[in-house]
Amino acid sequence: MILIIFTCPSLNLVDKTIYKIGLTGGIGSGKSTVAQVFSTLGVPIIDADTIARELVAPNQPALAEIVQIFGPEVLDSKGTLNRPYLHQRIFSDEQEKRKLETILHPKIIKEIYHRVRQYIGIKPYCILVIPLLLEIGLEKSVDRILVVDIPKSLQFERVKKRNGFSNEKIQSILYTQCAQALRLSAADDCLINSQGLITLAEQINCYHQYYLSLAKG
Repeated sequence: MILIIFTCPSLNLVDKTIYKIGLTGGIGSGKSTVAQVFSTLGVPIIDADTIARELVAPNQPALAEIVQIFGPEVLDSKGTLNRPYLHQRIFSDEQEKRKLETILHPKIIKEIYHRVRQYIGIKPYCILVIPLLLEIGLEKSVDRILVVDIPKSLQFERVKKRNGFSNEKIQSILYTQCAQALRLSAADDCLINSQGLITLAEQINCYHQYYLSLAKG
């Protein structure tokens, strides 16, 4: 997994011809699950992490730039990006992280903008899944912020089960993200993801109807 931290707050994704919901939340909160449910309702999903993975696929220019900057050791035996190695290398080194950001962020932002424009006049609204939306100052690039929230104890439990991280590792990742209270204070809407998929889907259906009305308005 590549830690994505945008550093281009001047990005202008504001386009009044399609309503944009910025979906965010801490690690393990369930953003992917939420996005999947919205997708079943016919809502376009534009995911920054997915775009990042596509950009560093074999034979992509971004991967060649990463190899040029970080050396051939960032590739595994199959010639694909060794994500755990790169993540470990940048996580504790601010300069190394900045180098990766310089390569990826402009490309990610350009692709997000391109995908948003593809739905203008086709769909009433879209979901932009940007984990660090608030940390990087992109909140004004969306029309509304939807935060997925869970209790911290459940968050640790889910990340441990999914990633096998230690408590210390999880806490170090949370340290790079904004505090839960700050995220909630910035939210226009909030999904509580602690009661199972059925309850979550019910909340999402309510928001879907609400966002359709806002988009039409």
